[in-house]
Amino acid sequence: MKLSIIIPCYNEQEGINYLYTQLNPILEILEKTWKLELIFVDDGSTDKTNKLIREYFGKLSYIKIIKHHKNRNLGASIRTGFENSEGDVIITMDSDCTYDPKEIFKLIELLDEETDIVTASPYHPKGRVKNVPEYRLLLSKSISLIYRVITKSKIHTFTALFRIHKRKVIENINFKSNNFLATAEIIIYALMKGYKVKEYPTTLQVRKYGCSKMKLFLVIKSHLKFVIKLIKERIFIKKKKGE
Repeated sequence: MKLSIIIPCYNEQEGINYLYTQLNPILEILEKTWKLELIFVDDGSTDKTNKLIREYFGKLSYIKIIKHHKNRNLGASIRTGFENSEGDVIITMDSDCTYDPKEIFKLIELLDEETDIVTASPYHPKGRVKNVPEYRLLLSKSISLIYRVITKSKIHTFTALFRIHKRKVIENINFKSNNFLATAEIIIYALMKGYKVKEYPTTLQVRKYGCSKMKLFLVIKSHLKFVIKLIKERIFIKKKKGE
């Protein structure tokens, strides 16, 4: 089977070396049992990100480097990665290693016949958060709680990029957001289509290099609009059923 690993990057020159030291040993183990595909989506970086990706990872026979000519944000980068992937199983992960790449093995282990997505879940009761700013946690935890109520699911974390998906999910989910909302959209639409999502309690830690590219106000605004959209859809469905 083929395993695709998608890594969106935007102006991450300070952390590419660290990403290589953390990820390369994992790739060496994975390629013994999987046909690998490593996809970097350079989201219009204006620094040396693209150059450094080629220097550190360029010798790998299974690498793809796709560059957006201008910055299009996280959701668009995920979409580009999906569109250019060929894997039976697809992993998305952060370039800043805020989730330990070694956890890839656990994600793969938990993706059984009945499970369609396994997502990292630092907000799970058994998960942990380490040195992440309080305002970021408040936003993410609050949004995840709202989505948990709306979807009537037991999922604790809707906003993690670090996930593993079966191919059929990617082919049947149409998410529209170009920004950080996309991570929540994917998992919510998967749940709405009846796919089974499993959480892996793990640790989210602050990045060691570079800075976050999330524009807080815009992300909050997009989540609120999406929440309103979901509520309206549920009301419409209830009226249609005569409830």
